[in-house]
Amino acid sequence: MNTRLVNIDEKNIDIELLKKAGRVLKEGGLVAFPTETVYGLGGDAFNPDSSRKIYSAKGRPSDNPLIVHISTMEDLPKVAKDIPEVAYRLAERFWPGPLTMIFNKVDSLPKETTGGLDTVAVRFPSDLVAQKLIEYGGGFVAAPSANKSGRPSPTSGRYVIEDLDGEIEMIISGSDSIIGLESTIVDLTSDIPMILRPGYITKEDIARVVGQVEVDVAIISSDSKTAPKAPGMKYRHYAPKGDLTIVRGQTEAVIGYINENVRTQQSFGKRTGVISTTENADKYFADSIKDVGSALDEAAIARNLFRVLREFDDEDIDVIYSEGFPEEGVSMATMNRLLKAAGHKEIDV
Repeated sequence: MNTRLVNIDEKNIDIELLKKAGRVLKEGGLVAFPTETVYGLGGDAFNPDSSRKIYSAKGRPSDNPLIVHISTMEDLPKVAKDIPEVAYRLAERFWPGPLTMIFNKVDSLPKETTGGLDTVAVRFPSDLVAQKLIEYGGGFVAAPSANKSGRPSPTSGRYVIEDLDGEIEMIISGSDSIIGLESTIVDLTSDIPMILRPGYITKEDIARVVGQVEVDVAIISSDSKTAPKAPGMKYRHYAPKGDLTIVRGQTEAVIGYINENVRTQQSFGKRTGVISTTENADKYFADSIKDVGSALDEAAIARNLFRVLREFDDEDIDVIYSEGFPEEGVSMATMNRLLKAAGHKEIDV
């Protein structure tokens, strides 16, 4: 397939270009596009063939639900039913933005889009390019991240092109994603809201709006027998090509352990990489050291994570060690992605 590659300037949006992209979606094609979280791979949410094409292009398991993106609150009841009052409170606070809410789906929404489930995940992105594309594409765009399944999610158009050029109809490349992690997912089909995927919007943020909120234990559990509440949560994601290990403990012990293992791996001819906070970056001896931001700036660390995983691939790094991060606030999302990328391979020192 010949993929049309186009660039867009968010400060001077080409409406005619987005209308053409919208027509691609209406005709059953796929379009990759920027959002504030990561780049998405969009298809018509009400077209089961489009959803099947998304799964095929990504190599994604078909029981991993897609998120339906809307561009106006008025469209929510067209894909979801039994919408609780707390949903409107959360939407008033966080929509448009990086929050996905799960509801019971309307009968007309095909199960090809929802991974065979009777529920639907819905998001209203804040990115203006995404909003216009959704509007011109018919109002309901099913979109997971625009990468091959299992690979780090793309925060830059060039990584979308790397993964999907030649496999979808169009790629819209804009600026880098400003958040850099996928949206927080909260399930509203039970009496108590439950976070199924952490993100930039934290448990504490949600609790301030709705009161009690729970977190699915599978989010940060390293126990492979812990059953996730949503099918897509059971798959390994975000993995770089190199072997990734997370090292947790007191700072000096972590640095010592990583440097000792870096030297050992280098003696075997392996190219090594380290994911480090700014405070420790000059203390490592790896071939490639990635400073993801200050330990005091958890949003920066989250924003940079997927980018540095991709950069390690660009540099043919064989073995990667990462410092661990607190499992609270935005850092819970960072650790969730790191644990999945490492296949829950972690060391406590």
